[in-house]
Amino acid sequence: MLYDLAKPLLFTLSGEQAHDMTLAMLRRGLGRLYPACVPDRPCQVMGLSFPNPVGLAAGLDKNGDCIDGLASLGFGFIEVGTVTPKPQPGNPKPRMFRLPAANALINRMGFNNLGLDYLMQAVARRRFDGILGINIGKNVFTPVEQAVDDYLICLDRVHAEASYVVVNVSSPNTPGLRSLQHGDALERLLGTLRERQTLLDQQAGRRVPLVIKIAPDNDSDGLAAMAEAFVRHGMDGVTVGNTTVSRPGVEALRHGGEQGGLSGAPLKPLADTALAGMARALDGRIPLIGVGGILSGSDVADKKRLGADLVQLYTGLIYRGPGLVAEAVKAW
Repeated sequence: MLYDLAKPLLFTLSGEQAHDMTLAMLRRGLGRLYPACVPDRPCQVMGLSFPNPVGLAAGLDKNGDCIDGLASLGFGFIEVGTVTPKPQPGNPKPRMFRLPAANALINRMGFNNLGLDYLMQAVARRRFDGILGINIGKNVFTPVEQAVDDYLICLDRVHAEASYVVVNVSSPNTPGLRSLQHGDALERLLGTLRERQTLLDQQAGRRVPLVIKIAPDNDSDGLAAMAEAFVRHGMDGVTVGNTTVSRPGVEALRHGGEQGGLSGAPLKPLADTALAGMARALDGRIPLIGVGGILSGSDVADKKRLGADLVQLYTGLIYRGPGLVAEAVKAW
């Protein structure tokens, strides 16, 4: 109810202004206005115990400033980032566009974040003791041939605080990043990170699962090839997927032709197809996190039916508000 009152005001602002205002309010205790009435749906995935399978996707809280406020909304897990080794401003503004007629969003943020040092300080201040994922990426000025170095820097730093770590190779807003999903580049990345993960796990005396986040725009052959690489290198989880560079059904809408990644309701068919394809290719060998186009409980039920072990929300929160969390959990 409160969000229904606040939404018209937020939608008078630009997408990024509304995003920044929401984060500011979360830092000041906004979550207390939305006491979570979320049922228990405990599950074991990747060796971790989740109170429920509905999490927050990366991108909303890039710098880890709002972990406690977001956790109060009832999420079973929180994912922060994407973080890069060094701070970077991202792409020029405007770079986030709402498409209300389609319950959609286009963004070309470009991994804007305050860097690894800032994130780790924010994470260390959290009171939340639940499952925290940290999503890592490369700086835009790092050549894609040297991307593995940035991921190693991030993995080394976040390992001690993360419940799990996500390797983001699927944002469409960092040039060349998606090339890391395929062929020799993927093999080198996975092999190097898994070797480092094993060393860090041994030193810490605990397993920190390593998850890879892929784009929904891969065809069935691409998904099958990636699945075998993920199994071969012993990945702990796969997130399917990120935003799409396609524009299904939104081309004629205001802002529908903007550059960037599309999320929200129009993404769901594509994301569901990719999830189902990856589930078939993996055949239960690696857990799956389903993301993309969740705006209702029935959307969550679809992800579960197609093979997701966990799900994550982001754009749906913009259009439905915090009440979507409880609805999603109840639908599982």
